[in-house]
Amino acid sequence: MRNRDSLGGTDARELALACVDAAVRAARPGRAVERAVSVDGDALRVDGATYDLGAFDDVVIVGGGKAAAGLTRALVDALDGRVADGVVVVPADEAGRAGPVELAPGGHPTPTAAGVGATERALDVLRAADDRTLVLAPITGGGSALLEAPAAGLGLDAVTDVTRALLDAGAPIGDVNAVRRHLSAVKGGRAAAAAAPAAVVGLLVSDVVGDDPAVVASGPTVPDGSAPADAVDALDRHGVDAPAVRRHLRDAQPPPSADGSAFDRVRNVVVADAGTALAAAAETARSRGADARIVSERVVGEASRRGREGAALARSVAACGDAADGGATVLLTGGETTVTVTGDGRGGPNTEYALAAARDLAGADPDRDGDVGARIAVAAVDTDGRDGSTDAAGAVVDGDTLSGVGAAAADAALADSDSLSLLESVGGAVVRTGATGTNVNDLRVHVVAPP
Repeated sequence: MRNRDSLGGTDARELALACVDAAVRAARPGRAVERAVSVDGDALRVDGATYDLGAFDDVVIVGGGKAAAGLTRALVDALDGRVADGVVVVPADEAGRAGPVELAPGGHPTPTAAGVGATERALDVLRAADDRTLVLAPITGGGSALLEAPAAGLGLDAVTDVTRALLDAGAPIGDVNAVRRHLSAVKGGRAAAAAAPAAVVGLLVSDVVGDDPAVVASGPTVPDGSAPADAVDALDRHGVDAPAVRRHLRDAQPPPSADGSAFDRVRNVVVADAGTALAAAAETARSRGADARIVSERVVGEASRRGREGAALARSVAACGDAADGGATVLLTGGETTVTVTGDGRGGPNTEYALAAARDLAGADPDRDGDVGARIAVAAVDTDGRDGSTDAAGAVVDGDTLSGVGAAAADAALADSDSLSLLESVGGAVVRTGATGTNVNDLRVHVVAPP
């Protein structure tokens, strides 16, 4: 954390921040590759499957996403000179090279012309592959925007406009990607189809609830059973007009089918996910004497509502008394909440979650809940280091966070979608990590310290 020194102060806050640090470290791509990939002579082992490198003329790396640069570097290092070529589309601040592989800049949360050009180069590498080519595909969260080339006849503006409209409407990422899969030349298994008959191994860092490989980065290497009509349904649910997109969907062909030969030599492996981060956070809490519980990996819905619920749960634990051994209690959740934008303020799902939690804690009854200001802390962060489109990762709050501004200010900020601005104004709340190099969804840590 770039501003770690300004965020602590109580036992509860310190423990919450330690859990966040451990979770992010555990989910970093280098560690994921160490756990899942090994090379012994000509034997490449990926999560229990073995590939004979002597049976391939070329090994190439093609993929994209927020954590794809780290995965690519780790793969190039592990293969030690065996990678011949590749293009991986990554955030602009990660651009460069990993040996023979181009780390090309793309855009997030909406695609850019530079990212489209890079994706076209990646498709060229895939189309040049044959049955003696091994394609390693690092695919991670953020890839839906970064690794993008619009379908024939569809302009980039149409894709970016519909993406923004869906995000502003509070659409969950599954619905956003359900639309984007049908507007793309690479999503919904089309990247794997372009590489056929090559052998393809997708190495996925999942940022989606449930870890469905078809949803991570909209599934470039995964067959997709949906139809264009499903994308239309998603637009209808969220009230998004998008005439150009609807015209395209009316005549669009479905993605390649799992029954086709394009996927005969394709395998996808999730190498890190929310469970990876939550397990590390729980281990850290237990090492410090806490009773740690992973409550859920699948928290979704409106961030402000979930933040109030998370704080209320912590208050209930505080009201029940101490943990059996007298230590702290730590409640951990993963998942991905959303924000329905109702104003022109600054913030993301995690600062909104944290502000709503702080609002609930500020309203606690001292006679019932005791000193929640010092005893309870809530940290909510996006593990990629960027909460929505902000430069913050999230925030850490407690019952005293709003003492200088009052509950009414929090209510106004939430109504104006301005959670980040208010949390910046109180000091010692906003967590800034910079880009973490990973992306395994959101992490929430609720700490109830002993009195």
